[in-house]
Amino acid sequence: MNATRRSRFVWTLAAVFFALMSVAFVTTFVFQVARVDGHAMEPTLNDQDRLVINKLAYQSHDPNRDDIVMHYYPLEPQKSFVKRVIATEGDQVRISAGVVYVNGLARNDAFVPGDFRSHEDWGPQVVPQGYYFVMGDHRNNSSDSRHWGFVPKKYIVGKVQWRWWPLASARTF
Repeated sequence: MNATRRSRFVWTLAAVFFALMSVAFVTTFVFQVARVDGHAMEPTLNDQDRLVINKLAYQSHDPNRDDIVMHYYPLEPQKSFVKRVIATEGDQVRISAGVVYVNGLARNDAFVPGDFRSHEDWGPQVVPQGYYFVMGDHRNNSSDSRHWGFVPKKYIVGKVQWRWWPLASARTF
């Protein structure tokens, strides 16, 4: 191999290495691609939807009520779930006849169809410091904070930023 070909080969290898390292960095620290597995977030997200999770979203501020987040499952942290933040630290949560109250006020959750609402009672409980109360939008078909408790902030991976698949339903959150 002559010097020119060797030089091109080295530069090509360096470019491939740099590209792979860049992809690894971005997927480790910036964005993560995820797939919805189940019906717990319907009608907002559907089974098999593909999402982009922004892992940097909460570096400068904490999650807000109504943010859709990916988090580790508190009972088995190797699993991850996608849920909606209902209440943040210091908020009081109560569910009465399926109506969710945060700090005494009924949440505006008109996006949840009537047949997706549960009619159970829960609480009241105050969300501890450093924790969040999360629920799925399909209240009758969601394992969430009502069942396994609050989610520690350190378990929140990031904010659901985009649904990119199916293309016809692509949108930002």
